[in-house]
Amino acid sequence: MKDEECCPKFDPKSWDGKIFEWKNKKFVKGRVFTLFFIPINFGSVIKRLTEKVEKANAKMPDSLCLSDHTSKFNMNLYLAVDKEIPNAENITLSGKFLSKVYEGPFEDTGKWCEDFKEYAKKKKLEIKKWYMWYTTCPKCAKKYGKNYVAVIAEVN
Repeated sequence: MKDEECCPKFDPKSWDGKIFEWKNKKFVKGRVFTLFFIPINFGSVIKRLTEKVEKANAKMPDSLCLSDHTSKFNMNLYLAVDKEIPNAENITLSGKFLSKVYEGPFEDTGKWCEDFKEYAKKKKLEIKKWYMWYTTCPKCAKKYGKNYVAVIAEVN
């Protein structure tokens, strides 16, 4: 990749060790086929969602895209938007969300999740629902020299 920007550069300081209170935070939902948790059509799903958002003249705050691994063969994506998007599955999320940023190869996801469990426990928070935010595609991670992944969980 030359100087093209596919994914914006991610600033971990804005998300690492933070608690967010979301009230009806808007997202559009997409579904990704996975093969034993490895996404197969992630790029085409993101492209389709992004095109709908752009066509609606909407914004994608922070380029936030939450991944919800529902099984070995499915992952739901939730792309943050600033308004309702026509011809898309619009959803909202509300609650308290804990975020911690990790850096490294995707193979470390299991270690990150174990660390996140301990992190939440030390903060006396109970994890209700997990999400992963893969902040850049593999090409941009290589270009930037960092592969940041944020674990974001609804907590109480």
